[in-house]
Amino acid sequence: MDWLIRPDTTGEKLTLMVLAILLFVVVMGVILFGVDRIKRLPVWVVALGFLGPTLLFLTFGLLYPGLRTIRDSFYDNSGDAFVGFDNYVKAFTEDQFQIVLRNTLLWVVLVPLVATFIGLVYAVMVDRTRFESFAKTLIFLPMAISLVGASIIWKFVYEYRPDQGNIQQIGLANQILVWLGLPPQQFLLNQPWNTLFLIAVMVWIQAGFAMTVLSAAIKAIPDDIVEAARLDGLGGAKMFRFITVPSIRPALVVVLTTIAMATLKVFDIVRTMTGGNFGTSVVAYEYYTQSFRAQNPAFGAALAVLLFVLVIPIVVYNVRQLRLSEEIR
Repeated sequence: MDWLIRPDTTGEKLTLMVLAILLFVVVMGVILFGVDRIKRLPVWVVALGFLGPTLLFLTFGLLYPGLRTIRDSFYDNSGDAFVGFDNYVKAFTEDQFQIVLRNTLLWVVLVPLVATFIGLVYAVMVDRTRFESFAKTLIFLPMAISLVGASIIWKFVYEYRPDQGNIQQIGLANQILVWLGLPPQQFLLNQPWNTLFLIAVMVWIQAGFAMTVLSAAIKAIPDDIVEAARLDGLGGAKMFRFITVPSIRPALVVVLTTIAMATLKVFDIVRTMTGGNFGTSVVAYEYYTQSFRAQNPAFGAALAVLLFVLVIPIVVYNVRQLRLSEEIR
């Protein structure tokens, strides 16, 4: 029965997955049946019945793996010798991983700012126009595409063919360059610009999310505030700067922090388009590479902890801003 603890083959893993699902169904069925049949149970028993399985799964599915990952980050690959902060020092001192940290910083700064800016400008421009619904649908459509699907689309957009003889460019970006009389470029190979071209894919996806949330916030601005501003002579850029932006500040914070957290976890785009090569790797992808491909689980654990530490300030700031906005209301 060792396969229940450490399944090796695909069949054992599938069997374990099916057993786990069946166990969950049986446990929840017993709880619901007991609560429905037994009428005079204390409130704490009912609460424990519903919260107990959730707390149990969170403990063994989230809390224990998290603590184990933190523990492993301070040991060597065998998990026996304590090495202190050596894995973290390696992440911040070696050139290869400094590039990874630089790329992650670029992603976290540029994607939220650019996607939110595009979404905000677009929401203001199409607000209460004749084709508002259609215009919003166009920019929101990328949200319905998986990150892998979007990466494949943009990989074709960036496709490069050597500028030789009658070779035709099949990549849209390079075909546009050829039309302009410029030589085609290897967008995904040339450092450090290739990272920016990967970032453009995430911006393309997240701009629709930013537009949707900010458009709803703009429509929630009271009409009397807008009318009062117009009577004071505000219009155009001044209306946008002094009325629109301050009024939707809580929504802006939510959009920025949400996109930032999604960006910190970016994996699919890097994996699909470059495989982390050519100086494009980020922390989330490097964690996967070190843990499962380079057989360096201790360093991979350190990267996972580092990613977790980077997310914490964003989450805390988001929660604080939401509480402040609720107090203002």
